[in-house]
Amino acid sequence: MRKKIRVGLVGTGKHGSRYARHIIEDIHDRFELTAVSRRSAEGRAQAETWGAAYFADWRELVASPRVDAVIVAATPNLNEEIGRHCVASRKPLLLEKPLATDLQQGKRLVGMFEEADLPFTIAQTLRYNSVIIALRDHLPSFGRLYSLFACQRLEISTLPWLAQPEVAGGGVIFHTAVHLFDALRFITGEEVVKIRAVARKIFNPRLEDAIVAEILLGNGALGIVDASKVGPARSGRYELVCEKGQLHGDQIHGILERIDGSRVTSLPLPPPVSTLVPLLRDWALFLAGKGTNPVPAREGLAAVTICHAARKSVLSGNWIEIDSL
Repeated sequence: MRKKIRVGLVGTGKHGSRYARHIIEDIHDRFELTAVSRRSAEGRAQAETWGAAYFADWRELVASPRVDAVIVAATPNLNEEIGRHCVASRKPLLLEKPLATDLQQGKRLVGMFEEADLPFTIAQTLRYNSVIIALRDHLPSFGRLYSLFACQRLEISTLPWLAQPEVAGGGVIFHTAVHLFDALRFITGEEVVKIRAVARKIFNPRLEDAIVAEILLGNGALGIVDASKVGPARSGRYELVCEKGQLHGDQIHGILERIDGSRVTSLPLPPPVSTLVPLLRDWALFLAGKGTNPVPAREGLAAVTICHAARKSVLSGNWIEIDSL
């Protein structure tokens, strides 16, 4: 692949525009933003500002000879079709999570890239959060993990499509808890083996906007996962109860603490960074053959599988074993 990788960006809304800004301002030594696609008229103006070609139809962007690799920050109902076109055009893909909101669709998507032997990366960006990394790095020194709590609580969503099942594909299970499930796998190195969940529709009339789940990890540790978009404040807290003390962190507020008895000790953290920047740098190295896939698609599929199990549990009221799916 050429010295600068020419990137086409599908979806330039609030999150997609962050990708554009970082490519132009922070990673211009690795990438060149050559094409963008957005359904609204604002996309044309964005393309002009960024010096990129505008494509009203994302299919034309994927097929364009101006594009070496594709980043997708669109609504998840488009993921499988975009992936199919990327495979047909032999274009590596960086896809915003969730990989899919349907397990079988996710399996098809991963399978087609594996069969084509084509790079496929999922933007599970919490893996680059300094608190999440520190929790993973400190955890082995705390001995056996007995139980845990994890939450990601966000403000009420203002995006209309998140209340449209045919577009969003799911509520906070797939759009919020997916972060937690992937982060817990990353931090602990353990798999979720079964889950039981309850959910509510509080402000979102058609899709769940609050969920609490019990989980069991492969090492026998018990856990509670709490995800919502119902309040006026946000938090992203992790509490790990271990053999040699407790390890706590909040990935939103930049908190990392050790608890011994009743004594709380703050642990050092590096300065926070925009997680997209190190992800994009690692992706560039991977595409250039100088590094490994930063978040392989199978990792994204593992998180989606847990989300699927959680949704099944909400509907049935039963424990769902992940291996049964």
